[in-house]
Amino acid sequence: MTFEEPTWGLVQPGELARIAVVSPHFDDGVLGAAHLLSTYAASVVVTVFGGWPPAYPSEPTSWDAAGGFRAGDDVVAVRRQEDDAALALVEARPVRLPFADHQYLSPAEQTKPDQVAPALEEALLGLAPTAVFLPMGLANPDHVVTHEAGLRVREDHQELSWFCYEDHGYKHLPGLLAWRIAKLFRSGLWPTPAVVPVEPDMARKRQAIACYRSQVLPLQRDHALSERLDANVPEQFWRLAPPPRGWEALTDLV
Repeated sequence: MTFEEPTWGLVQPGELARIAVVSPHFDDGVLGAAHLLSTYAASVVVTVFGGWPPAYPSEPTSWDAAGGFRAGDDVVAVRRQEDDAALALVEARPVRLPFADHQYLSPAEQTKPDQVAPALEEALLGLAPTAVFLPMGLANPDHVVTHEAGLRVREDHQELSWFCYEDHGYKHLPGLLAWRIAKLFRSGLWPTPAVVPVEPDMARKRQAIACYRSQVLPLQRDHALSERLDANVPEQFWRLAPPPRGWEALTDLV
């Protein structure tokens, strides 16, 4: 078996000139990529599930209730305001797609990747990014849909640099990150940890996350938010690309 010399994950000059981070929900881009966003000013966060539902449930969902919402509150309007404040702190700007969070929809109404992909493609083409950062797409149905829709867009736009960031909180659920990496690997699209230069600023990241006031309590309840922040859990970015020539045979060994 012949192997080419690996690049060891280095990012080439110019790849990060214009960054688009694709976020399933209003907080995910900041939770998983705040250091990236604050390092590269004028980056854009494209929130896929940034739209209003056909109707809110008569009683708030468990997640919304934990965040302090009551019946009749316009949750999306509040969360958009929170997102504006958080993105301003990391010097990023928002683009929002009109899809509704799965928690408000019946099983028959759930959004599919083939619905998201055209809208995501249009948004990204309008931004003309040099690099796109998708979520790994773990556990939460909206995260999975966002990831899979992003991969579909990637198929037609391989001239861009494509990366994944690790979904904050969900990446610590047993086996889920390994499952996604294995699934990508077997598809012939090898995820490789990338050496993305960032300037970590945990104080700034904490300030940005705190802007999501209606999310902090449920994030603490379900995802041990304060423990993760106290541990300074690093942001890791994975390049999405085929294997170097000569390495494909490794896929057959697993």
